[in-house]
This record gives sequence, structure tokens and C-alpha cells, in this order.
Amino acid sequence: MLEWKKIRRFIYKVVKKARRRLNGFGRPRRFWRLRAAHLRLGKRGEDIACHVLEELGLDVLERNVRNRHGEIDIIARDGMTLCFIEVKTRHKNAISRPADAVDETRKHRLSRAAGLYMRYLWNGLQMKYRFDIMEIVYEKNRLQNVHYIRHAFRDRRFMRHEVNR
Repeated sequence: MLEWKKIRRFIYKVVKKARRRLNGFGRPRRFWRLRAAHLRLGKRGEDIACHVLEELGLDVLERNVRNRHGEIDIIARDGMTLCFIEVKTRHKNAISRPADAVDETRKHRLSRAAGLYMRYLWNGLQMKYRFDIMEIVYEKNRLQNVHYIRHAFRDRRFMRHEVNR
């Protein structure tokens, strides 16, 4: 009887840790409302982006992929092309367009994270890929505009090879 209690406690601890890990940032799901407003807005924007991508005919493979080089918001497949999509969500009263927030540093991080993702998962398989940006604009908690930019930028490594030729 005592062993069964120990086993139950152990299983409870493992399940509890797994739930925390799956909910992100080690925070249980019940504290979702305590997250900052900009994080909730970004999550809502990513949900909308996934729905829009599915309507456009893309297959969403993964979301919020993190590795040592950074985070990729959405990884989708468009035919035989792998799409790495950066989602930017803003309120209408923002000064600039959401895509302007993807500067050279962010592009470099995204391309390095995508390269590492392809190296680990695809094991040297040559596949076409592209980088896209999804802009989502809200006005007073209502969806105002969704803009999908295909081929938003090129991989820096690819650009170096083009210059050398």
C-alpha cells in the first residue's frame, strides 16, 4: 500500500512537470490571464495567422519552435516549399507597420534558427524554403487587417553565395 502511494506521487509530479513544460515558461495554464497584455496579443495573432494560412492552403507543421539561435513563430509547408513565418501583431495606433519590426538582426536570427531546424530535422535533405511575414493589426480588440508577405526576405547565407558568383 505504501509503494502505491509513492508511485502515485511520482506519476503526479511527472505529469505536473510535463503540463508546465507544455504550457510554456513553466507557468500553469490557470495563470494565463496574469500574462502581460502584449504576450496575449501575440498569442491571439499567431492563432489568427494559423487560421489564415490554413485557408490559403498551407499546412501548419509547427508553432513556436525554439532552439539556441532563436524562435520561429510558425513553420508551414506550401507544396514542396518549407515556409518560416514571423508573425507581428500590433494595435492600429502603432507608429509603424508591424513588418518594420523585423530588422536585420531579427532576420539573421530567424535564418540561423531555420538553418538549425532544417539541419536537425531534415538530415541534409535539400528542400526549398522561404521566409514570410504575417502582419496582423487590431483596433480596440477587433481585427482590423491581416497582410501576408510571401518571400519577405532572403537568407543571408544564400545572398552571400549569390554575391560570390
